[in-house]
Amino acid sequence: MGVVSMDTIRQLKLMAAKIRKHGLEAVQAADSGHIGGSFSIAEILAVLYFDRMRIDPENPQKKDRDRFVLSKGHCTPTTYAALALRGFFPLEDLKTFRRIDSYLSGHIEMKHVPGVDMSAGSLGQGFSVAVGMALAGKMDKLDYKVYAITGDGEIQEGQIWEAAMAAGHFKLDNLRLFIDNNRLQLDGPVDKIMSVYPIDEKFRAFGWNTVTINGNSVEEILTALDGADAVKNKPTAIVAQTIKGKGVSIFENDVQWHGARPSGEQYALAFEELDKQLKGLEA
Repeated sequence: MGVVSMDTIRQLKLMAAKIRKHGLEAVQAADSGHIGGSFSIAEILAVLYFDRMRIDPENPQKKDRDRFVLSKGHCTPTTYAALALRGFFPLEDLKTFRRIDSYLSGHIEMKHVPGVDMSAGSLGQGFSVAVGMALAGKMDKLDYKVYAITGDGEIQEGQIWEAAMAAGHFKLDNLRLFIDNNRLQLDGPVDKIMSVYPIDEKFRAFGWNTVTINGNSVEEILTALDGADAVKNKPTAIVAQTIKGKGVSIFENDVQWHGARPSGEQYALAFEELDKQLKGLEA
């Protein structure tokens, strides 16, 4: 990719802030949704959807498109926001999030949502599909890349490690996995519930190229993806150390916001903080 301009960096940071704001609007409209893990991946989504992935909202099923799998499939508020901002469906539809008559369900669905490459349900399964997509690309001699995001609590699932072993065995250098290492899961700290550390060394033992970054830094995400592009015959695992609830001080590093419903006052405070960030980036 080469040198990235400061304007590009600013635009991606701005997009991450917009993704959070529109994601929060969706949760507010539904009075339901997972804020913490959705907010921690906003910069990753901004980089993938607005800089890196080769995708076309006018032709979302294009055969040689890059693929994206949200394996931590309940983190839909910001993922739907990224899709809407990218032009896959109208932004106003985010207000129907989680309604019984809406196509924007709480867990991501490929059957109903344009731009979604894989539905999600039980944690651990999406990553296996991402590995299958990457292997299919190799077999079909197509040059698309597959990007996936798992949670750090999610990688407690055994299926994750079966998929990791397969990806290393088949030398899937067209696969990039982000592990959202925000250190908190539904019931508490990941290292107290079931430690997954050291994450990087475990993936390396399965034949992966690994790198650990600040996952809320646009610059570090871009650099990590550039590095992955230079690696041959190995998939890349990017351990993205993030802040759960990133971007809103009352949400940050507080496990209750894995899936809690903010009060009206808390929503107001959150929107005020996000608006301030947007104005600063737009100035």
